[in-house]
Amino acid sequence: MNNKKSNMLFKDVAYNQIKEKLLEEEYAPGTLLSEKTLIDDLKMSKTPIKSALIRLEAEGFVTVSSKQGVLVNDLTIDRINNIYNLRIALETFNCEQIYSQITKEQLEHLWENLEETKIVSEKLDVKEFASLDHGFHLSISEIAGNDEITRVLLNYQDHLLRITLRHLRKDPSRVRKFYQEHVAIMKALEKHEKESIRLMRQHLQESKSILFQ
Repeated sequence: MNNKKSNMLFKDVAYNQIKEKLLEEEYAPGTLLSEKTLIDDLKMSKTPIKSALIRLEAEGFVTVSSKQGVLVNDLTIDRINNIYNLRIALETFNCEQIYSQITKEQLEHLWENLEETKIVSEKLDVKEFASLDHGFHLSISEIAGNDEITRVLLNYQDHLLRITLRHLRKDPSRVRKFYQEHVAIMKALEKHEKESIRLMRQHLQESKSILFQ
């Protein structure tokens, strides 16, 4: 029983460590990794690493080949475009659902996120900003209360995080622009204005266009 529990824990640790390296692009897209590389990097045995790779392959991060090794996948331009178009549809719908009825407590929760975001954007802390940025969008989805929409956004979150980090690192000053856009959305929500829908659409469309520059 204890061995089974330990294997489960090692499997989770291996998964989290490999995914962190993928998100940070320490393992860059297009890289071919060997099993030995992963064993040496993670200081773990084969078994938990293989279990972690099965999960990561199912999520689309890697392609595992018994002959070639582990290929780090990248998102194609078409897939990025499709994901962002889906986000625009879902997240503007979320704003449409909440702008007229968002509560004071819910607004306070979102402002707490933006207070933290302001601090990290001033420091140009790209990694922390990306995490808070995704938290802001997910919080709005949770307030809207449609579990299926939130589940879809969560499914794409890690892929979007990798893309966001990549592009913000090219120009960290973009975090300040994105922060100001979040503030504008919040002010519209606070006034229960339909304008929040347009601002969310514009924010995501501009974010998408920056990715293709």
